[in-house]
Amino acid sequence: MKVLHFGRFYGGNFGGLERHVALLLRGLTRSIHVDNLVASEDLSMTRIEVDGCRVYKAPSLGIAAGAALCPTMPWWARKLHRQERYDIAHLHFPDPMSHLAALALPRGIKLVISWHSDVVRQKNLLKLYRPFLDRIVARADAIIAATPLHFSSSTQLTACADRSRLRVVPYGIDFLPFEQLRAIAAGRALRARFAGRRLIFAIGRHVYYKGLEFLVRAMPRVRPDAVLLVGGHGPLTESLKALAQSLRLGDRAIFLGRIADEDLPAHYHAADVFCMPSVERSEAFGLVQVEAMACRKPVVCCDLGNGVNYVSRHGVTGLVVPPRDPGALARALNELLDDERTREKMGEAGYTRAKREFTLDNMWSGTLQVYREITR
Repeated sequence: MKVLHFGRFYGGNFGGLERHVALLLRGLTRSIHVDNLVASEDLSMTRIEVDGCRVYKAPSLGIAAGAALCPTMPWWARKLHRQERYDIAHLHFPDPMSHLAALALPRGIKLVISWHSDVVRQKNLLKLYRPFLDRIVARADAIIAATPLHFSSSTQLTACADRSRLRVVPYGIDFLPFEQLRAIAAGRALRARFAGRRLIFAIGRHVYYKGLEFLVRAMPRVRPDAVLLVGGHGPLTESLKALAQSLRLGDRAIFLGRIADEDLPAHYHAADVFCMPSVERSEAFGLVQVEAMACRKPVVCCDLGNGVNYVSRHGVTGLVVPPRDPGALARALNELLDDERTREKMGEAGYTRAKREFTLDNMWSGTLQVYREITR
C-alpha cells in the first residue's frame, strides 16, 4: 500500500498539526510506503528523508490567511503519483492548498481527510470556500478526527451524509522523552533555580487563538510567589512582553522563546501546573496537554466545547474555565497551587488517561485500520 500525505509544512513552520503528521508517518513507514508533500518556506524544491519517510517540499510564495501559497503543489502531486501510483491521498484539514492539490489526482485514488479543526477565523473566505469544502467532504472515503467532540462540535461536516465514514483515531505522543530519568532530573534542576516558588508553564505559538494574553492578565491575581514560564514565540510575542511589563509583573512572567525538543520535558517536570489558555476552536485538541499529563501535571484549560475538553477532564485531570476570563484562570491556578494533594491526584489521573488513550501505537494501528478498510 502506498499513501501520499499532504502535511502542510515541515521544518520552520512546525505547529501541532505538523508534529502530529511527523509522528504518524514515523510509525506508518514500518508497515506501508508513505510520502509527505508539503509547502516549502521559499521558492526552492527539496526532498529529505525523515524516519524512513520522504518529505517533498514544493516551492512556495509564502503564507496568506494561514494557508500556503504553493501554486506548484498540484503539479508535484501528479508527478509523484505518476512515479509511485498511490492508493490513498491523506489530507490534513484545514488546508485549502492541499485540497486543491488533491483535485489534481485521479478520481480512482481513495481519499482520507484528517479533520484537525473547522475553519474558524477566516469567516469571509469560508463563504467562498464552503461549496468546494462540502464537495470534498462528500467525496472522502473516510474522515478521521482525534476525538468524538471534533465531529459533534463541527459545523462544517454536514456534507458527509454517511456518518459511518467518520472515524475517531486519537492523537498519540512519544512518552519516552517525558519519562526518562534525565528529563526528571533536569526538571528538578530547573525548579531549583526559582528557590521554592510555584511554577506555571505554558507553551505554544504566540498567536491570537492561544489566549496567552488572558493568562498574562491573570497573573496579578495569582498568588504572589507564582512565576509564569511562557515558551514559544510568534507575532504577538512583543505585545505579550509589553503587557507583562505594563502589569508590573517583573520576574513573575518569564518569556523563554523557542524551547528545543530535548529541553521541553524538563519544563513540564519543573512546573506545578500546566496552563493552555486557548480561546478559539482553532485549538481543537492540544497535544501539549497530553505532554503535561505524561509528566503527571494537572492542566488548566478553557471550555471550548471540542476535543480540548475531551483530552483533559474537568475535576479529574485538571480544571476547565470559561475562555477569555483572566479572573477564572487566576482562581483555577490558585486552587491548584494551594493544594498539593489535588495537584498530585489530578496529575496521576492525567498520566493514566494519557497512557491509555493517547499512545503512538493506538494512533498508528487506528490509522492503518482505516486505510485497510477503505482499500478492501
